[in-house]
Amino acid sequence: MIFVIKVTTNKEDKAMDMIIEKVEKKKLDVYSVFKPHGLRGYIFLEALDRESAEESAFNLQYVKGIIGKTVTYEEVKNMLEPSVAEMKIEKGDIVEILAEPFKKEKAKVLRVDKQKEEAVVTLLEAAIPIPVTVKLDNIKVIRRENEQPEEDEDEDDENRVEMI
Repeated sequence: MIFVIKVTTNKEDKAMDMIIEKVEKKKLDVYSVFKPHGLRGYIFLEALDRESAEESAFNLQYVKGIIGKTVTYEEVKNMLEPSVAEMKIEKGDIVEILAEPFKKEKAKVLRVDKQKEEAVVTLLEAAIPIPVTVKLDNIKVIRRENEQPEEDEDEDDENRVEMI
């Protein structure tokens, strides 16, 4: 059974270390503890039963509690190993940023580092183009460099309206 444990955001690694230490010390029936990729504030714990899971996480710093519902491997497997190969982000792509502080901003990809899973982008609507490094899972491609932009047609329509 896989249990979802709510932890303090950005303290997932410390919470995992404390749980692992407790499991080893008390020899609990816990098989794995893992951090979901791209989801902060939660860790997953695979255990024989709820009692083992609760005991492993009980009264530890940074651990807020166990979510009532268990999850299946199928529900979490995409968070365990996101495939960078599937992320077809290339230099020149127009992307939308999915994370703060630039959420919903459009940007152009300058460089992609697949080993670090990062891209360097420049914001399209910024007065001065400043390179920003973002994780690949925090951006999505909205247009390829070699595709005709759909937005230009809208801009032409707006210009026609302004001229009338």
